[in-house]
Amino acid sequence: MIRFLLKGLLRDRSRSLFPLLIVGTGVMLTVFWHAYINGVFSSMIQSAAHFNCGHVRVMTTAYAEESSQIPNDLALLGIDTLLSDLKQRYQDLLWTPRIKFGGLLDIPDEQGETRTQAPIFGMGLNLLSSESPERGILNVQNSVVKGQMPQKRGEILIADELAEKLGVEPGGTATLISSTMFGSMAVANFTVAGTVRFGVAAMDRGTMVADLSDIQQALDMTQGAGEILGFFRDDVYHEDWASSVAADFNARTNRPQDPFSAIMGTLRTESGLADYLDLAGMIAGAIIGIFVFAMSIVLWNTGLTGGLRRYGEVGVRLAIGEDKGHVYRSMLAESFMIGFAGSLLGTGLGLACAYYLQVHGINIGWMMKGSTMILNDVIRAQVTVSTAVIGFVPGLLAPFLGTAISGIGIYKRQTSQLFKEHET
Repeated sequence: MIRFLLKGLLRDRSRSLFPLLIVGTGVMLTVFWHAYINGVFSSMIQSAAHFNCGHVRVMTTAYAEESSQIPNDLALLGIDTLLSDLKQRYQDLLWTPRIKFGGLLDIPDEQGETRTQAPIFGMGLNLLSSESPERGILNVQNSVVKGQMPQKRGEILIADELAEKLGVEPGGTATLISSTMFGSMAVANFTVAGTVRFGVAAMDRGTMVADLSDIQQALDMTQGAGEILGFFRDDVYHEDWASSVAADFNARTNRPQDPFSAIMGTLRTESGLADYLDLAGMIAGAIIGIFVFAMSIVLWNTGLTGGLRRYGEVGVRLAIGEDKGHVYRSMLAESFMIGFAGSLLGTGLGLACAYYLQVHGINIGWMMKGSTMILNDVIRAQVTVSTAVIGFVPGLLAPFLGTAISGIGIYKRQTSQLFKEHET
């Protein structure tokens, strides 16, 4: 019977081609947009992780309680041993130490006297080591506007807008005035290797990036760092995995009574990102839900219309003695076949388009003024397990339900009435 129905659908294109195209197109759009929206929110989360707290972050307990104030007097010490332990135990993550600090950037004149200065926010990153993932994580190299990346100790990058304000060019001298981790004054001279654009006004007005070892020396933080960030190697935040890693680390290392014991937090728990992630999930769910509902209505209507148009055929089949129940069940079987084939086709095409966008992306850098470190100029999708399912289910069920509802009329009408209506 199934083979008979299948042959009928293949030979009668009016019954199969148009519904198949409708179902396939609807499912493809649903799958593609789900992956696209996932990619947009993933990009936002990725930016927050890269510049703020990583996928997981290790700090001292005391530093974690006041992290918004960047209390370097409560920083981690002996980070080489801690880093070695993290890399050995959690090899699925990339680990990198950072120091955040504040101070003044002083630009001297020809006589070495202060010509101009400005308050700055600084980051000490592991820029010079060949093993460091920082250049790739922060997209530093592609964000240089003038000059070049630091090539040796004592060279720094500053925000391009700040450089224009201070009147300093690559190759010029800048003096950092800050405080050490012990509270005394810190003064260190640097050479401006280049300028960068972050893409965020607050950072572009006053940010400095230096090599970690230079900042450790300048702030008297030998073997110290404010935090150690961990990033999953696929650069995607896995919440359950991150929570498992943090729980294991804290069970082994953290001692609540010791304010200088190390503690690990996840992206969700750090810097108020839990509310953001929940909001992002709700928005993504609402958008996808509305889109799936709309496509379900369209597909349902297709099944309903197809069933109504076949009342003439139903009259003929009843006239030759076919049972009403058999007619109804055969129509349901046909709609199920069309829904399955259309969902399979649409899911395949949608996943192919989404995967291409995930791998290659669409570069919209021409729409932005210069390159940026924080704002990603490549739009990408993100394919997940739910992406493959979210379009298949409504694509399979909607035509089936539409046919089921339209086919109920078969039981409510007499054969003679069908003959009269359709002049059979």
